[in-house]
Amino acid sequence: MIQEHEPFEPEATRRDAGDTESSCASRGWWDRNADEYQIEHGTFLGDDRFVWGPEGLDEVEAELLGPPEDLKGKDVLEIGAGAAQCSRWLIRQGARPVALDLSHRQLQHALRIGGVPLVEADAGALPFADGSFDLACSAYGALPFVADPVRVLREVHRVLRPGGRFVFSVTHPIRWAFPDEPGPEGLSVSASYFDRTPYVEQDEEGHAVYVEHHRTIGDRVRDVVAGGFRLLDLVEPEWPAWNTQEWGGWSPLRGNLIPGTAIFVCERE
Repeated sequence: MIQEHEPFEPEATRRDAGDTESSCASRGWWDRNADEYQIEHGTFLGDDRFVWGPEGLDEVEAELLGPPEDLKGKDVLEIGAGAAQCSRWLIRQGARPVALDLSHRQLQHALRIGGVPLVEADAGALPFADGSFDLACSAYGALPFVADPVRVLREVHRVLRPGGRFVFSVTHPIRWAFPDEPGPEGLSVSASYFDRTPYVEQDEEGHAVYVEHHRTIGDRVRDVVAGGFRLLDLVEPEWPAWNTQEWGGWSPLRGNLIPGTAIFVCERE
């Protein structure tokens, strides 16, 4: 008789995780989970919407990259593009985007929908010449998952032209002090906001299969400056009344009490 084994559930822990381990874990996790992610969130994200996070803040309204009419003819790099929904929206505005992602499977979804130039690469080593782009953007791409965010910021700075804008969204740092639960159990502080130890899910042999790095608001601001940027704005989207869905630990209940997303609007010095 063949004995069936329960599927292994990764162990969640807090421990150090460097550049290489974090990058390998991110590539593997997104390659394994891209299909499920696009099925679960594809309707919300659409094929050509530019959404900054689970709250549903849309670039059409936010204009964090600038007025839509000013995007025409601009060279734009989208980092951590997933299925490249944001890049398709940029094309509709007349921009010339390139969608970059670490995950081959995520880019296969981008290729399935079509219409965008795609590049598979690590955000910490961008395969572009200096001054290749007018703008760069990243909606929850790369920066929450890398051990050295300044390295990524310096790479983005390098490929931007003088005065270029980089706008990126990440998990709001305050969320790390609360359990990742959308209901009432997620409203009590359970960890120190100041604990920068990475969140790691690891397999039976102790190898990381998912890594997310916590930075405080102050850390993020210092990273932006160290990367050569000037911080123009820090946006903390409020939860809109129309959005009734839950997304992981994000929910209307929590979103009306604490911020879930932080968006940094930066300009190349």
